Amino acid sequence: MALILSIESATSISSVALHREGKLLMLSEQDQENAHARQLMLLIEGMFKESGLKTSDLAAVAISSGPGSYTGLRIGVSVAKGLAFGHDLPLIAVDTLRALASQAFGLCGENDFVIPLLDARRMEVYTSVFGTMGKMIESSHPLEIDVNPFFKYLERGKVFFLGDGLEKLKGVLDHVNAVYLSNSNSADSVGQLAYQKYLDKAFEDIAYFEPNYLKEFRVLASKKNPLLI
Repeated sequence: MALILSIESATSISSVALHREGKLLMLSEQDQENAHARQLMLLIEGMFKESGLKTSDLAAVAISSGPGSYTGLRIGVSVAKGLAFGHDLPLIAVDTLRALASQAFGLCGENDFVIPLLDARRMEVYTSVFGTMGKMIESSHPLEIDVNPFFKYLERGKVFFLGDGLEKLKGVLDHVNAVYLSNSNSADSVGQLAYQKYLDKAFEDIAYFEPNYLKEFRVLASKKNPLLI
């Protein structure tokens, strides 16, 4: 009976979950900016204590692999790698946007689409496009939001939008087929997808695995004082 610990840290949400055979046993999460380093291990420890389970019961560790926050992804992957290496467990990587989008796959009809949106600062988002049965139509990429994006999909059927980049879209998109969902990133959906990868033995090399940042991390110099960053 495969017990998998899943970690989601690609946004401001620190989320951890335990799944057995793909079924959710426990979920613990908090939404607080820049708190992953403090919260993730505390959430994991609290979840194991409450459930009565032990890390030795685990069959694998799954991590939301990006795109998303550079710092959040780096911390989440570090925690997942540490647990996997320390307990000699396989590491499973789940695409962040697919995990988010999977929460809406059950709503998607034959001509409908699911488009997850993650905040990438300014007017940019990270996004991808999925059709029926979770078929990927556009892979993960950064996108600058302009007037009436995703028009070609909206003209063909309903489009379900979700994620923390949603507010940027609402200000420029007005279409009868646009459906806005309040779903957020969660280790629950990561764990559900991770189980199939576990069955397929689709494991990562712990030593060399890196998150999918999509964009390079940049430190911007202060405009007031060029000596400050």
